[in-house]
Amino acid sequence: MSPSGAIGVFDSGVGGLSVLHHIRQRLPHERLVYIADSGHVPYGDKSPAYIEQRSHTLTRFLIEQGADAIVIACNTATAAAVASLRMQFNIPIIGMEPAVKPAVAATRSGVVGVLATVGTLESARFAALLERYGEEVEIVTQGCPGLVEQVEQGELDSAKTRQLVERYTAPLLARGADTLILGCTHYPFLAPLIRDIAGQDISLVDTGAAVARQLQRRMESELPARERGDATARFFTSGDPVFATRIVSVLWGSSTAVQTLPRDFL
Repeated sequence: MSPSGAIGVFDSGVGGLSVLHHIRQRLPHERLVYIADSGHVPYGDKSPAYIEQRSHTLTRFLIEQGADAIVIACNTATAAAVASLRMQFNIPIIGMEPAVKPAVAATRSGVVGVLATVGTLESARFAALLERYGEEVEIVTQGCPGLVEQVEQGELDSAKTRQLVERYTAPLLARGADTLILGCTHYPFLAPLIRDIAGQDISLVDTGAAVARQLQRRMESELPARERGDATARFFTSGDPVFATRIVSVLWGSSTAVQTLPRDFL
């Protein structure tokens, strides 16, 4: 395999950087290519067909950039597109899903709260998870309109963000939830704020680390002759590249430049 191979990752915006951090920790030598599809954020209020079309467009671009493994770092896009992507592209494609199983194992009160986008909560994949694990504990769901946009603006602890988090966590805590599933890749960036509001004893569960482990397993089994990459990370956006550069640099933890996607992929 050519050393030009890379891991391609995309999300509706910058939230997938929470997953990219886990990928970098587990696979430190790989070349990473990330797309923040911020020109189309949020996915949660788009139709499944629209999200599926965007997912195919972004995957094609990542493959053009040398990606031989793809991570859909978005629960909503996974629900809408992972099946058709796997049918069309013969490479490892790793999706996301809310971490219901580990949350069920973690709860002490027997009540698990789910913070997610409306698109994720309405998906068939999530319904199947609830059916599989919902008999063991009480699972309380909460759609969170506006939280993705707050993270996209870099407002991780503003008055408005705090107000939204208080509003969305209150009914879950009132039901006795001691474990909250962060069902959107944007939400881990709000974890300190959520803990501040919900209490330090609350358990927060997301799937970033599990996705990175699954990616590593798939690459080792399906791409055994693959050479290591050059440990670089490149970033693209369908939104404003100047604004994206500022936000990505903060969330990624180092100064970086974000390029605009070519016109055909916008």
